[in-house]
Amino acid sequence: MTSTDNSLTKTTDSQTLIPTAHLDWASKETILARASIVGERLSLKTLDRTALLATNPLIIRAGATGCAVLLRYGVIITFDLSADEENALLDMLRPHIVEPIESTLSEELSIAFRPQAKERLEGNVLWLQDYSAERLQIVAEALGKSVVLNYYEVEIADIFQSIKPFTIGTQGKNRRSPKEEDLLNYIGGTLLIQQKMFGIVEVGEKPDPVWDDPTLDRLYLRLEDEYELRERLVILEKKLELISRTVETSLNLLQRNSSHRVEWYITILIVIEIALVIYELWTR
Repeated sequence: MTSTDNSLTKTTDSQTLIPTAHLDWASKETILARASIVGERLSLKTLDRTALLATNPLIIRAGATGCAVLLRYGVIITFDLSADEENALLDMLRPHIVEPIESTLSEELSIAFRPQAKERLEGNVLWLQDYSAERLQIVAEALGKSVVLNYYEVEIADIFQSIKPFTIGTQGKNRRSPKEEDLLNYIGGTLLIQQKMFGIVEVGEKPDPVWDDPTLDRLYLRLEDEYELRERLVILEKKLELISRTVETSLNLLQRNSSHRVEWYITILIVIEIALVIYELWTR
């Protein structure tokens, strides 16, 4: 490893230091990084800061020699943790998980360290020059965004199946009209997904460590390209747009049909009233 193995590796935030003595990875050929989505978001303000290693995003000690990066949009990325250590970490963080998500989706990546290495993905192994906080944060951001995209890709695929009857209905092949409440729920659901994807997760944005240290930009761009983050985001945007257009069209048709029924009811009432007036005149 580098000459910083027995010292402290400073992050861009002068108030945070990551003790590499705790991250004893010099003797290991590779370590495993795993990203998992656990909730809608993580409430980190009340988190015990005694195990804090770095900020923005947060890195905390975990396991015997590992650590974890906590992303506010509900994703935990672990480095060099066994299954038991991951479970213990999850139990510790459970009070901080807002709207827990039961999902088996995860992203895994093996990481190897070599001083002066060309930082790249080779097969299923990511080569890094060292395990500085900034590099771990960049890897965590890429894995975290990828697992969030995975989650919403599944969610949107389910929505597509659900709105299929609405599409068939617009062709006149399905006489069962959708309920207005269901259509409004789909519209609200797509808006919430868009809000999280673009307003909270910010998949298309570069992580803060890249802005603080432009030399790390190339590493993030390679990871972004490997996981096709931008391409997948564009596809999701188009799918969300199609869902919104389909649901809004169905809602407009439903409202039009309701309007037509109201017009018929008014017409019938007018005819009845005219008939009553004529009958009254005739009986006189």
